[in-house]
Amino acid sequence: MWSMQTSIATSDANMQEVAAIPPRTPDTPARAGPGLAIISLPWLVPVLIVVFWQMASTFNWVSPTTLPAPSRVLAAAGDLLGTGELQRGILVSLGRIAAGFSIGAAIGLVLGFLVGMSHIAEGLVDRTLQMIRVIPHLALVPLMIAWFGIGETPKVILVAMGTLFPVYLNTVNGIKNVDPRLIQLGQAYGLNQLQLVRDIVVMGAMPSILTGIRYSLGVAWLTLVIAETINAQDGIGFIAQNAREMMRNDRVILAILIYSLAGLLADLITRLIERRVLRWNPSYQKRGAE
Repeated sequence: MWSMQTSIATSDANMQEVAAIPPRTPDTPARAGPGLAIISLPWLVPVLIVVFWQMASTFNWVSPTTLPAPSRVLAAAGDLLGTGELQRGILVSLGRIAAGFSIGAAIGLVLGFLVGMSHIAEGLVDRTLQMIRVIPHLALVPLMIAWFGIGETPKVILVAMGTLFPVYLNTVNGIKNVDPRLIQLGQAYGLNQLQLVRDIVVMGAMPSILTGIRYSLGVAWLTLVIAETINAQDGIGFIAQNAREMMRNDRVILAILIYSLAGLLADLITRLIERRVLRWNPSYQKRGAE
């Protein structure tokens, strides 16, 4: 009965809001979407940097050997594409990111849910994880080589370690910040424990969890830069290392740009997933409408 009254009241309120909107006339222009200037604004500074960079190399403001022009970097990319080395390196690095991120994010989510929902698990696990978290995982490179050799295993483990803690911390924070009144409301409606976790706890913690995933993807690519210096025989890091030995700064800069573009693409994909998963959230509804 209470639900029916609430629905009727909500319907009446919506009808009043619709009635308050003035009717559109042929002279009333439709609301325009975001203009071209707004869409292109984030690219303004990068374009200006590339233009200035090209001018600095062309007019010898900076030594072309020290800082090759963008045109030379593009030419280096064309050479590597022609030999297939660039495509192979990108695929190998993506494989390492996918493996390390999947392992680290899965462990972070599981531990985050355990600690966030159980005081016993928090007492058993959290302090140990906090002690491990403050250890710079990149400082473990020599130990990883001693334990696992110079193959793929240490690279994947380092990426997983860089991914685990942002996901873990944000998952715990999201679960602990779920409004207790929502849980009480769910219990009043007769939801069982599984339904409470699935429909209230998980959805309430989802914004924080996705924030942790976005951050961990950036850390994963940062970790991979160092991990691929462990005697790599392929990958983007191998291209950069090989180019440094041959004094090919154009290829070194190309590798750096690939890392940055890959991180940007990963962030954009995560933001699209956020909008899809959190379309019920008013904040994300506003972002989608802008």
